[in-house]
Amino acid sequence: MIGKLKGTVDEIGDDHVIVDVHGVGYVAFCPVRTLSALNEGEAATLFIETYVREDQLRLFGFHSALDREWFRLLQSVQGVGARVALAVLSTLSAADLANAIALQDKAMVARAPGIGPKVAQRIVAELKNKAPAFAGDAAPGIGLRQELGEGAAPAPVADAVSALANLGYSRDQAANAVAAAIKTAGEGADSAALIRQGLKELAR
Repeated sequence: MIGKLKGTVDEIGDDHVIVDVHGVGYVAFCPVRTLSALNEGEAATLFIETYVREDQLRLFGFHSALDREWFRLLQSVQGVGARVALAVLSTLSAADLANAIALQDKAMVARAPGIGPKVAQRIVAELKNKAPAFAGDAAPGIGLRQELGEGAAPAPVADAVSALANLGYSRDQAANAVAAAIKTAGEGADSAALIRQGLKELAR
């Protein structure tokens, strides 16, 4: 099994890259987000998921080990194969995906091409308990997002997030701002204080 490739980018296609490792060109299928970070002729390191089938061997490459873990995790959901998982990771970063699942925001997941509402619903429903372990940069506020997604957040917090979302911010931006506001204003702050502090956070 191949777990990682380290070499020179030989060619970049629409959905794949060829990495030259000591004269051998390896074809790895990658999310668009990974491909956009690569440049032909430059050194690259890809974390690889190897698929071996009866009639083929396929490599899937990712910018980080966390993205590779999400690729595996997404495919544990019924109806999600490699193509769909790549589409999701082409559209959302690991942090964005963890946030969307914690918030039960199926519309965010459905932004990925080829992802219908039913598949998006299954992803957020089946992975909600697993997302915190794969949150990466989103880990600090993931607990608050899960409370919001499950309708279990304290009323002042939920009201503050709703108010900021009504002002045109995304639910994720609003949750980030309120999470930061709680650290400044304190756990017992009312919704008005959280909104004021949240707006300050968003203005930074």
